[in-house]
Amino acid sequence: WAGLWTDGRYFVQASAELKDSGVELMKMGQPGVPTVEQYLADHMPEQGVLGFDGRVINSKTGESLQERLSRKQASICSDHDLIGEIWSDRPALSAEPVWILDSKYTGESAADRLAKVREKMKENGAEVHILTALDDIAWMLNIRGNDIPCNPVVLSYLILTETEGHLFIQEATLNDEVKQYLAGLGISIHPYDAVYDFAAGITGKTILLEKAKVNYTICQSVMGENTIVNVMNPASSLKALKTPVEMENIRKAHIKDGVAVTRFVYWLKKNIGKIPMDEVSVAEKLESFRKEQEGYIEP
Repeated sequence: WAGLWTDGRYFVQASAELKDSGVELMKMGQPGVPTVEQYLADHMPEQGVLGFDGRVINSKTGESLQERLSRKQASICSDHDLIGEIWSDRPALSAEPVWILDSKYTGESAADRLAKVREKMKENGAEVHILTALDDIAWMLNIRGNDIPCNPVVLSYLILTETEGHLFIQEATLNDEVKQYLAGLGISIHPYDAVYDFAAGITGKTILLEKAKVNYTICQSVMGENTIVNVMNPASSLKALKTPVEMENIRKAHIKDGVAVTRFVYWLKKNIGKIPMDEVSVAEKLESFRKEQEGYIEP
């Protein structure tokens, strides 16, 4: 048996793409459809083995599965990427250039933000902080990228101590200016995948991390030899409080967007019924007005 769980955004697409594949569509949130966790609890055989790639399941989910399946004395195998082993033409990871977000947009330097996060580490009695949430890393270091469409983030991991920072990233994304900038913040650069060996080498420390965001493999590698403080990433609450500069820039962005939308509405009223248009072409026209605004990057 094989099943694909997805939510209401994808029911139509998934039904079409799974037709005749032998994979059953499990419509999340619909009456009578079990969650993945419930399905596994009901169908896992006694002393069975659940396999998943621990790098793509967050630790909170992984530990929840572990607890549920322990009633059946089932075990977890999380150190194999079975799909990766047979995916011969798999595209390389995105490695778009990293750029520095100027303080004229943030109103706060990365050094100040790192100091605030380290203060929160101290309040929680933590000597080490492991970060894998890309938005939190981008906020903390005032860097941006384009590795994920429509999200200005950089594929990376960050491990902070009281005095050091270790950024795990594809070096090809960094030019000399960005490297010097990060060095000035006391950040050492490491290969992207080296985070796993580095994390496994941390012993006898109190580590702050958010299990709902850090993957299962990293969490398992630091359990046992360290004390884990599982709390929300300090950056999440710190970045929610906008600086006056950020607030002013948000207002400017809305004004620019308002101009683009107003021009679009005028164009639509003048042209509807006169030229061919559909949802896609109209959306592209609206985006073309946005692109004309100064400072435009992407949707």
